[in-house]
Amino acid sequence: MYIQAVKAPLYLVLATVFWSGNFVVGQAAVASMTPLDLTFWRWMLAAVPLLILAQVIEKPDWRAVLRRWPVLLLLSVLGMSGYTLLLYGALGYTSAMNASLITAANPALIVLMAIVLLGERTTRLGWLGICLGLLGVLLVLTTGDLGRIFSLSINTGELLMIGATVVWGFYTIIARRLDVPPVAATAVQVVIAAVMLAPFAVALNVEFPDTPAEGWSLAYIAVFPSLGAYLFWNLALKTTPPGTAGNYLNLMVVFTAAITVALGTPLTLVQVVGGLLVIAGVLLTGIKGQAKLKVA
Repeated sequence: MYIQAVKAPLYLVLATVFWSGNFVVGQAAVASMTPLDLTFWRWMLAAVPLLILAQVIEKPDWRAVLRRWPVLLLLSVLGMSGYTLLLYGALGYTSAMNASLITAANPALIVLMAIVLLGERTTRLGWLGICLGLLGVLLVLTTGDLGRIFSLSINTGELLMIGATVVWGFYTIIARRLDVPPVAATAVQVVIAAVMLAPFAVALNVEFPDTPAEGWSLAYIAVFPSLGAYLFWNLALKTTPPGTAGNYLNLMVVFTAAITVALGTPLTLVQVVGGLLVIAGVLLTGIKGQAKLKVA
């Protein structure tokens, strides 16, 4: 257990790196593929490899795993189908950088959910960190004009991304309490998502990518954000409180910014200031602001 707890921060960092790449690659992919195309093929391609990994690594009692089908179904609807569709839908209207900055609101939501549902506590520094992070996100949402909050003048893609963060918050809270081996849990959720999305894919005539660019984009999405990130995230949640895990999502701002700049897209001053506020929030909430988990 101690070794797994030591590895948890590494797992969370790797998950955020892979998801950061998903923002950038996903934004390019939605130019020629629909959110349903990406979501359906993402999980179809990841399902069998994840089942094999679960069997090799965990050798789970599959009957015991499947007895938890109601919660696995709920997690699949939230994390695999709902979040992913909302994310790719958002990337059709807003930038990868803005999407990653909005994702930084997740720690605040997760901590609040954990306080209400799990009895988790945070310190004053933790609350200060949450407020700084939210302020950074609001700057990005309003492009520096906070008055836009009151006029509800916010991009459609950014509204979809807000919905995605709420969905992910519920996913994290529920997944933390799941008493199923993490790889097996992820695999079953992916299979459920693929099966549930199949009728929609058939009805809407979803086709396999037919260009090299689409193929490489889907390959990245299927291997890294799908297999790697969900696997590492669920492994880390076995020893990491939801509020702490949520803080790591803010690192996606840093990783996405690095990828964006490396690809030649400049950052705006508002994005830089918002990102710095988010990072400050991560440091306060994650390093000094996180109190011990206390479950009533």
